[in-house]
Amino acid sequence: MKPSLHDRIVSIIRERGPISVASFMELALYDPEQGYYAGAAQRSGRHGDFYTSVDVAALFGATIAEQLAELWDLLRKEGADHFDLVEAAAGNARLARDILDAAAERHPKFYERIRLFLIERSLAARRVHREGLGPHAGRLVSSSEDLPSAIDGAIVANELLDALPVAVLQMTEDGLYEVVIGEHGGVLSEEVRPVHDPDLLRTLPALEPGQRVEIGCAASSWVRDAAAALSRGFVLLFDYGYTPSPEFFRLHPKGTLMSYRGHRASGEAWLSDPGERDITAHVNLAAVRASAEAHGLTTLGIVDQTYFLLSLGLADRVAAGDDARAIRERLAARTLLMPGGLGDTMKAMVFAKSVGTPALRGLRAGRLT
Repeated sequence: MKPSLHDRIVSIIRERGPISVASFMELALYDPEQGYYAGAAQRSGRHGDFYTSVDVAALFGATIAEQLAELWDLLRKEGADHFDLVEAAAGNARLARDILDAAAERHPKFYERIRLFLIERSLAARRVHREGLGPHAGRLVSSSEDLPSAIDGAIVANELLDALPVAVLQMTEDGLYEVVIGEHGGVLSEEVRPVHDPDLLRTLPALEPGQRVEIGCAASSWVRDAAAALSRGFVLLFDYGYTPSPEFFRLHPKGTLMSYRGHRASGEAWLSDPGERDITAHVNLAAVRASAEAHGLTTLGIVDQTYFLLSLGLADRVAAGDDARAIRERLAARTLLMPGGLGDTMKAMVFAKSVGTPALRGLRAGRLT
């Protein structure tokens, strides 16, 4: 019988010594055979472990389609004859399907120019991409693990960066340490060691003793790769994010590292049952912006998802009436928009390359809270 992922991680630690939190997350989430995302084509939704904006309603994708249509208009005026739509962390293609449904209905000329690329590490999810796209399968150019090169269009990612591995640093009375994963009697546990990697200190915010923070080197690297792959166009990112401040770290002294299983969140159980639960951490918006701008992208705006969706007319798309469909749609819109839910905890980040600094519709009335 093949050893469990937990037992494999214990063996690695016994052979090599304690491993970083980032290394643990890489195995727990992305191991090709036993990682969390390798095990199923879909991990979110009612029968999964967590909800995303895509699970709430097709309204989310339909509203993004409005912004993409504006981006196409800008590129078309610059001489583009096609629009590369690249979705990273595409899952089973539900968001792409919602975007294409809306584009085909409301912007048919834009739809005809779309070349779709779906990027997904999970083989189980890639296997259902064409089926998930339904009538839009003919738009799909490729389904793979890696970003294509020379993208002329837009890269879109919903809740990608928060699922990438992070390092964890902790300030103590004796100074700064890195949290690592050891084992005692086959039980995984936290330990600390001096910080050896200077990359972990580049975006380190000021911490007080007892506080810890996640450092998203993998997120910064992904942004670097996205910038390199984009010849001309835009990057649209939607994620749980924060701006570093003393107030934020006083409110979150233990950081934001969480695990989800059966729609129950835990800040303590993320070491348990590796491969069986999601692990996530809020995204440092300042670090993402710094990486983007260091690698040739221009920041067009970072706003709460509420303002982004409202500026693009989501409220106008909600069905009126008292029938069950209309009521469900209004409830979904409320979830996407209301403070305390996805509306203000999720942030929309928009970057550009080789297109100037256009004033986009989705950013016009936006702000960041």
